[in-house]
Amino acid sequence: MDELSAWLTLGRAPGLDGAALQSLLAHHPSPSSIVSASPATLRASGATASLIEWLQANRELDLALDLKWLEHPEHHFVAWGSPLYPTLLAQIPDAPVGLYVRGDPSVLSLPQIAIVGSRNPTPTGRENAHDFAAHLATCGLVITSGFALGIDAASHEGALAAGGKTIAVCGTGLDVDYPKQHRGLAEAIARSGALISEFPVGTPALKSNFPRRNRIISGLAVGTLVVEAAPQSG
Repeated sequence: MDELSAWLTLGRAPGLDGAALQSLLAHHPSPSSIVSASPATLRASGATASLIEWLQANRELDLALDLKWLEHPEHHFVAWGSPLYPTLLAQIPDAPVGLYVRGDPSVLSLPQIAIVGSRNPTPTGRENAHDFAAHLATCGLVITSGFALGIDAASHEGALAAGGKTIAVCGTGLDVDYPKQHRGLAEAIARSGALISEFPVGTPALKSNFPRRNRIISGLAVGTLVVEAAPQSG
């Protein structure tokens, strides 16, 4: 198996993060050697039973979906440890094995400020998010948010209106049109930044995905601005 296919396979492996991958790579020379190793060899190198079972299953269909998606010139996979993988994100305890990227992967390494908040903001909250994002974008910061309705969308829009760059961290696979209202916003972000996700092609909008997405937003940014949110919000 070639290295890209091996990375994509490991990127789909449930429960595998950057720290666990680093431990495995201490015993294996490459991702492809992990994927092709025998169960006994994997156990000896510290792989979990669930990872071993998953790697033994036939994943050719999933891999074909990822490779097909990556044929588009705007689509990329940034593997953990590669020069394009964001340094700050690599430092969190459960950094993703890789990031699917639509747009320019180089923006991931630029200084970023996260702006987040309610999906149902007040008009003032929406305006504040837009204006903060626009101002901070003119100061040279990339605006990172979660591509949700409300404050997130206003933040992305503010950055774009100021001619800045913005990153949308998605809670679905990047081939999934979610939220549907943001189709045009997604196109604009892909031209002036990037949409990213740790979730493979075909991953739907599951409720459990969004708290996991939040750790990536905070992990990418030098700071986080919460514009408006309820006490029990994400």
